[in-house]
Amino acid sequence: MDVRGWWDERVVPRLVDRSLDDRIAGPWRDSVCGGASGTVLELGFGSGRTLPFYPPAVTRVLAVDPSDLAWEMATVRVTASRMPVERVATDAASLPLPPASVDTVVSTWSLCTIPDLDGALAEVRRVLRPGGSFRFVEHALAASPRMARVQRAIQPVWGRVAGGCHVDRDILGLVRGAGFEVDTAHEGYLDAVTSPASWFVMGSATPGSS
Repeated sequence: MDVRGWWDERVVPRLVDRSLDDRIAGPWRDSVCGGASGTVLELGFGSGRTLPFYPPAVTRVLAVDPSDLAWEMATVRVTASRMPVERVATDAASLPLPPASVDTVVSTWSLCTIPDLDGALAEVRRVLRPGGSFRFVEHALAASPRMARVQRAIQPVWGRVAGGCHVDRDILGLVRGAGFEVDTAHEGYLDAVTSPASWFVMGSATPGSS
């Protein structure tokens, strides 16, 4: 394994788990996961930190994550979960699920990293049942032109050290472009911290009629 592969596979999952612990990310997970119900497809499941935030209305979680280490780190949380949890895929752009087979799709700080995001969003729309909800919180391209320029400038380096993460993606625009109607609950800096990775968007989306 080369240095880049070792970093992405053995270091990045631990950094993500620590940087997005419950002290920092818990309130956001509570908002996103609290509205989920039925069978949930979770993109970027990671170490399973979302599991305690799912309400009783959630009956099953289908996990998608490329990292074997993250799945290993999730073992204790998966075992303790009141609902069954199954890892169904490593690539969000290729889901082995039938059309209209899930009630809710959840993503917490994952859309920034998926290599083929257009393909993944198409898959989300395919597997989400009519009337289902796509719920997400992500960092994204800032509304400020000045910060957006900074984000684009640092992206080549940022992506290499952060496991392919993008701080220069217009998440809301991409979700809308994939045919979803978006209800935005939050768009702004995290707790007034202005940094390239602190512009957050949170919302829910439903498949459009077209």
